[in-house]
Amino acid sequence: MMHFMGEEWEIFPAGGATGDAYVAQQGEQKIFIKRNSSPFLAVLSAEEIVPKLLWTKRLENGDVITAQKWVNGRELKSPEMQQTRVAKLLSKIHSSNELLHMFMRMGNNPLAPQDLFEGLLARLSMQNIKEPNIKLAVEWLRNNVHQISSENLVVCHGDVNHNNWIVSDGNLYLIDWDGAIVADPALDLAPLLYLYIPKSKWQDWLLEYGLVLTASLQSRLHWYMVAQCIESILWHWQRYESNEMLKWSEILNNLLQEKQFHSTQG
Repeated sequence: MMHFMGEEWEIFPAGGATGDAYVAQQGEQKIFIKRNSSPFLAVLSAEEIVPKLLWTKRLENGDVITAQKWVNGRELKSPEMQQTRVAKLLSKIHSSNELLHMFMRMGNNPLAPQDLFEGLLARLSMQNIKEPNIKLAVEWLRNNVHQISSENLVVCHGDVNHNNWIVSDGNLYLIDWDGAIVADPALDLAPLLYLYIPKSKWQDWLLEYGLVLTASLQSRLHWYMVAQCIESILWHWQRYESNEMLKWSEILNNLLQEKQFHSTQG
């Protein structure tokens, strides 16, 4: 990376799970550089969903390097996820036909609930997690998977954690698109609502987003959140992060105790 940028630039790791993100600085100038970032970064930039894309270059080894404007922003705090601007930006993303068409042109197939469920089963079969609620949750997901469908498929971010929402000079961005997928918008909405929005405010928040909280939507949110809990328990189990595993286990336990769960199982 240093050779590619030139000796006049200082390069620092920017963190992240992949280790492919860097901050490049030359005097007062700073840019954000990433190796093999999302192929539809240009669309995200054009729609002002992420900081401005400055340039893209392909290296001799086939890697693609992108540079974005560096923004002196901060991550949203958990309570700020209730804000209208979060609902509006997520709605803009989910409503973007250009983003959807580009994603589909790249050959990405939509993630159906059955595919998500079978993926979880495959991962669980390779692990030895003795979490008492997982078996119950898996059976509930299995029994209800055929009732979870949506004709509206959108580009979902896949990780709407508050750490991925950046505010800078009054502008809000949603960053880190490596896990994006075409799916039911409930895949994004479920963790956002369950983790950050009090249930008493769901209806108002969703109206800002552009949806009415119907019984069908509630069922889909519940199903995707149960799946999210299992996914997160697996993720943290592989990394020996017991405290995070415990947090997600508690969320899963609460979901299993909801009236909706008991009224629809089997």
